[in-house]
This record gives sequence, C-alpha cells and structure tokens, in this order.
Amino acid sequence: MKPAIRPSADLRNHYSEISKQCKESREAVIITVNGRGDTAVLGLQDYYQMKSELELLRTLAEAEDDVKNGRLAPMQDSFDDLRASLMERKKNEV
Repeated sequence: MKPAIRPSADLRNHYSEISKQCKESREAVIITVNGRGDTAVLGLQDYYQMKSELELLRTLAEAEDDVKNGRLAPMQDSFDDLRASLMERKKNEV
C-alpha cells in the first residue's frame, strides 16, 4: 500500500482528517514541506506497537549475539532472575 502524502498546511487546516486517516488505515501519513518528505504522522496505537516490536527485535538480536559469543547461563538461573525481577517490580508498584 502506498503511503498517503499531504502538504504541511494540511496539518493545520485538516488535522482531524489526517488523524482519522491514520487511525483507520493504520498507516503513516507523510507530511511534505516544499514538496519533500519531512515528517511521518502515525496513530498513537500504531506508534506504541511499533516501539514495542522494535524493542523486542533489539532484545532478540542481543540474545542471538549472546548465544553466538557463548554468553549463556543455565535456564533455571535465568528463570530465577526473571522471577526475582518481576517480584521486585510488583513490590515497587504497590
């Protein structure tokens, strides 16, 4: 699907239309200045999802690098560390 391209003046004059378009299409709208791409506008839900997916990909890449370089620990130790971390986080939320 080809991204929607709108001039920067549309942000000021047609913001609600652009917002609706982002939410309905779940695609970014490219904003141009003087005919050149300048900014991408994305619905908030899609932004958060993209950030989460990027963080997951970074974590997986780090894990793959750890495996390649022999930085491994017994699985039980990893689960114990994870459990302790989650318990600490839960304790701090209260």
